[in-house]
Amino acid sequence: MSIQIYNTLSRSKQPLKPLQDGKIGMYVCGMTVYDYCHLGHARVLVAFDVITRYLRAKAFEVNYVRNITDIDDKILRRATENGEPYEALTERFIAAMNEDAERLGIIAPDREPRATAHIGDIIAMITRLIASGHAYQASNGDVYYRVTSFADYGKLSGKKPDELLSGARIAVDEAKDDPRDFALWKAVDDGTTSWSSPWGEGRPGWHIECSAMSTCCLGETFDIHGGGPDLVFPHHENEIAQSEAATGKKYAQTWMHAGAVRVDNEKMSKSLGNFFTIREILDKYHPEVVRYFLISSHYRSAINYSEENLQIAKQNLERFYHAYKGLPPVTLISYADLPQDNDFVQRFDAAMADDFNVPLAVAVLYDMVRELNTAKEAGNAELISSLAQLLKSLAAVLGVLQLEADDFLQSGSADQLDEVSIEALIAERVQAKKDRQFARADEIRDSLKAQGVILEDSREGTTWRRD
Repeated sequence: MSIQIYNTLSRSKQPLKPLQDGKIGMYVCGMTVYDYCHLGHARVLVAFDVITRYLRAKAFEVNYVRNITDIDDKILRRATENGEPYEALTERFIAAMNEDAERLGIIAPDREPRATAHIGDIIAMITRLIASGHAYQASNGDVYYRVTSFADYGKLSGKKPDELLSGARIAVDEAKDDPRDFALWKAVDDGTTSWSSPWGEGRPGWHIECSAMSTCCLGETFDIHGGGPDLVFPHHENEIAQSEAATGKKYAQTWMHAGAVRVDNEKMSKSLGNFFTIREILDKYHPEVVRYFLISSHYRSAINYSEENLQIAKQNLERFYHAYKGLPPVTLISYADLPQDNDFVQRFDAAMADDFNVPLAVAVLYDMVRELNTAKEAGNAELISSLAQLLKSLAAVLGVLQLEADDFLQSGSADQLDEVSIEALIAERVQAKKDRQFARADEIRDSLKAQGVILEDSREGTTWRRD
């Protein structure tokens, strides 16, 4: 079964045809590290994590590159405001980014190039663009890309160069030949952070950084380029223009973009007060709930963040984990070793092969849970074991359902009653029942319930879960 991927460039689904059999080079635009990662970053991180997991499950050797922009005007401004070296600022937020990603179950990329480590490659690419007439140094020392020199400019976004000219403006301190031209190198003469170049001291433009890093890591042409929805224009459009003008070759075979994140059906924005960092959300919700919420919509679709939708995600995950409850530990099977003639496996694979349709793949997992619960009611031990193993193995492709049932069902946020306190109250209740102090036993049960802890009594004893 061939994998179909929606290509932003062609505006259609196309079969995945790697440049090298069995190997895929994928570059995803990462973060500009001057602050904590927000929910939009989480959407991109999780989307391409699932994509990478599935491609590897299908035996592709994926070289996943996700860059870090560690030099930028925003970074320098924030460092100045904080009174610290910009390197200290970026290191701190890179560490925070990796911490957030790990909590969300993100597999680390194979390579994570930083812009500051590729200044020489950036200068080399700009030099080629100037030599071929695609770029020029302006009177103010900046180097600009000449948009009119690239006939295919606008092919990714669908924007026409002539339309871009309407309403375009040149800032007072710029010396562009054309308002549409964009900076490749910014001259710096104020003693702030800069590098030496043939055009004087300066810093690279944002777009050229990704062109240099991606081609250095993956070659002049590679399989997949991805990123967030706001990068189609101008960032990715400019990457194409720079890279293809510099190399004379097609830049990326397939362009993939994750959908936007909205908050209570509004655009996420600091000015609207609905801007959330990943760690703020993880303080309130289990990381797997947040991850499940982020995969609950197709990666290309907009997703609406709300307390209600996170609660729905939590309830859906609880349903899965209740099916695991009481079962012995389940071992994983590699995707290649799953029974390929199994109806669940075939339906799951068909969903994922159709442009990574995770919601449809999750629907298959729901069907498995229903059958697993039926098998538990019937006491069919062999079917229970095989279904639980199959469910966990397929869910691993999505990066969910890998915990023990109690570990998830008993997890809570920092402001909830902790596990030690809950166990102590349960022990007190057990003793109260032995002492025939039934009123006290009921009081403890009701108190725990009021705090979101549900007790479940059985012959084997008392267990608990979060409500």
